[in-house]
Formats: sequence, C-alpha cells, structure tokens
Amino acid sequence: MKKQRPVNLDLATIRFPATAIASILHRVSGVIMFVAIAILLWLLNISLTSESGFNEVKAMIDGWFVGFVLWGILTALAYHFVGGIRHLLQDLGYFEELESGIRSAHVGFALTAVLSVLAGVWVW
Repeated sequence: MKKQRPVNLDLATIRFPATAIASILHRVSGVIMFVAIAILLWLLNISLTSESGFNEVKAMIDGWFVGFVLWGILTALAYHFVGGIRHLLQDLGYFEELESGIRSAHVGFALTAVLSVLAGVWVW
C-alpha cells in the first residue's frame, strides 16, 4: 500500500537552510568559472594577436560591461575558493555538526561579500 504524503510543489514557500544554499551556490560558482575560462581565453587570444588586439582588449576591459563581467568572475572565484576551504575543513572533521555548519556557511557568505567588494574596487 502506497503511503499518501503531502507534497508541496510551490517552490516559493520552500525555505532552504543556509547549508543547502551554500552548497548550491558552490556548484553554481563552479559552472560560472567553467564558462569564465572560455571568456578569459578569448580575451587573452585577442590580446596576444597584435598590438592593436591588445589595445582593443584594454579598451573592452575599461568599459562597464566587461568590467561587470570580470567582477562577476572574481566574485564567483572568491565564493568557490571560500567554499572549497570550508569543505576542506569539513573533510578534516570541523564544522560537521548542524549549528557549526550553519555558522560556517554564514561566515563563507560574509567573507565572499567582503572579497566581492574588494574585487569591485580593484576592477573599477
């Protein structure tokens, strides 16, 4: 006999814990970095073709759109790095309990926010 369980399919009412959000964002930042490799290699290729190519890339980087993309890439890199350190510490046996895991996720969010602001200052 199949048990009847309530099923909540309204995603707007589901509240994820901080640890789940941290895990999802870690995966998303990895995908962003994977795509960023193509963008950065494309810019590198153009800049190495000639002096005019270098000047073209320099002009693109000085623009707001490419600056915003670079800021996003640096933010994803920072989050992925902080999340990776958090996972390494968990592999060593730290922050495995629920409360300390939630705290470490919040610390990771805060560190990423600081690093993101610093990246924004550096890019612009």
